[in-house]
Amino acid sequence: MSPKACVAVAANLAVIALSTAAEPAAVPIPAAVAALQGCWRGVGAVGSKQVVVAIDSRLILQDAMSTVDVESSAVADPKDRYSAHLIFGGADRHASDQGDDIVGFWADSFGGAYTALGRGKSRTHGFDMTYPYPDADFVNRWTRSGDQLAWSIVARDSKGVEKPFATYALTKVSCPLASP
Repeated sequence: MSPKACVAVAANLAVIALSTAAEPAAVPIPAAVAALQGCWRGVGAVGSKQVVVAIDSRLILQDAMSTVDVESSAVADPKDRYSAHLIFGGADRHASDQGDDIVGFWADSFGGAYTALGRGKSRTHGFDMTYPYPDADFVNRWTRSGDQLAWSIVARDSKGVEKPFATYALTKVSCPLASP
C-alpha cells in the first residue's frame, strides 16, 4: 500500500473511532408521545369549517423519534384539503430551562415558510406542544383516553390570551395494510 493510501486509511479509522466515541446516549420518547402510535380517524373544526381527519403515527429512527401524518378535508368541499407532518422526540432535560421533555417539528401543506420547531411537556393522559410563529404561539394539546384522542390547537398572543383555532375528536382504528 502506498504511503498516501496508508495515511487515508489511518485518517478514516480515526474519524470512525472519534464519531463512535462521541455518540450521545439516546433520549427516549416520552410515553405520552408513544401513546399516539397507530391510526386514528375522526372529525373536527378549524375555525367554523367542519373537517374529517385521519392521523397515522409511527416510531422512526430506531424508535428514537415519532412521526404523525395528518390528512384532512372540509366536509362541505372535499377538494379543500390540508396535510401536516409532525416529528416528535424526547428532549434532554438538562438542555431545557423550561422543564420541557418533548421537542418537535411542524411542516404542512402551506410549504416551507410555515415550518416551526416546537417544545412541549408531558402531562397526565397527554402532552402539550408549543410552536412559535411571528403572530402567535400555536399550542397543540393532545389527550388520549383509551381508544379516543382529542387534539386541540389554540393561538396564544404575546399577552397570553388564547383563541381557539382547531379541535379534533378521533377514534383509534386498524391501520390499513401496506400496498405492494
